[in-house]
Amino acid sequence: MPQKLKFIAEPRTVSIVGCPFSGGQHRLGVDKGPIHLVNAGLIDQLKELEWVVEFDGHHQFEEISAENDPPIGKLLNPRLVSKVTEAVAQAVGDHARKGSLPLTLGGDHSLAMGTIAGTLSRYPDACVIWIDAHADINTPLTTDSGNIHGMPLAFLTSLAGSSSLGATTNDNSTPFAWLDSVHLPPSRLAYIGLRDIDRGEKAILREHNIAAFSMHEVDRYGIGQVVEMALDRVNPDRSKPIHLSFDVDALDPSVAPSTGTPVRGGLTFREGHYICERLFETGLLVAFDLMEVNPSLKEESDAQQTVAVGCSLVRAALGETLL
Repeated sequence: MPQKLKFIAEPRTVSIVGCPFSGGQHRLGVDKGPIHLVNAGLIDQLKELEWVVEFDGHHQFEEISAENDPPIGKLLNPRLVSKVTEAVAQAVGDHARKGSLPLTLGGDHSLAMGTIAGTLSRYPDACVIWIDAHADINTPLTTDSGNIHGMPLAFLTSLAGSSSLGATTNDNSTPFAWLDSVHLPPSRLAYIGLRDIDRGEKAILREHNIAAFSMHEVDRYGIGQVVEMALDRVNPDRSKPIHLSFDVDALDPSVAPSTGTPVRGGLTFREGHYICERLFETGLLVAFDLMEVNPSLKEESDAQQTVAVGCSLVRAALGETLL
């Protein structure tokens, strides 16, 4: 008998939101990740776990143009990223309101502005567990690269907004104005797996007392205790909905080599899977993101390995067990 999920309607349905999008960073190929994951048999794998699977094809965002999108300050592709993430928020929110579990396949991690906003539109008290080598909480003032995949949590926690871009208009065409009404309290955000954090991000994490568990804590306490420590901070009574956002670069490059910003010293295969298994066990999972699989960056065998690991993480998050 499959475990019941508190917030997901029966028969339990997973709605795949395929987002072949790379506009939040500069490396080509991350937009191919969702296609490779689906082509690797993910849909049938989830059906074997007794999920009803909804998948109507990958979002192509054809109507969203990147033309005439000069940088705003350091921010690259701000209008494109804003429009795409707004569309993703609508799609994820629609699925959540139907009682299904949105599974978003990226694509770069800027997409999480949309996925988490969509979750919050249905579950305003949701907490976020963010699995990543990077904090992704730079603001337009602290970023060095201007790549928006390093900023989604700044916008979601209201540390950045449309006004911080120096925009002079007040209409809805202002990039990220749609996010100004979205707010994830920093007290409902927890990181696991951090090991490459910018100086400005470290200051933000300390100033706002955000639950951040780096690889140091994983090494010191073990992944089982770290997951419970993270939940104790953001979901102490184990009652709030959980949105899990997983960047595959949280894993060590020996496990998931085909990703855009690999950092050595990451999570092992089992540590990554344990996080997914444990969060599913809570019965509180309402959304899952798998981001930054880039099958174009390495040899074909490395790409296949990373895609296979990505599918395995999804299965673990949706109920696959070792026994």
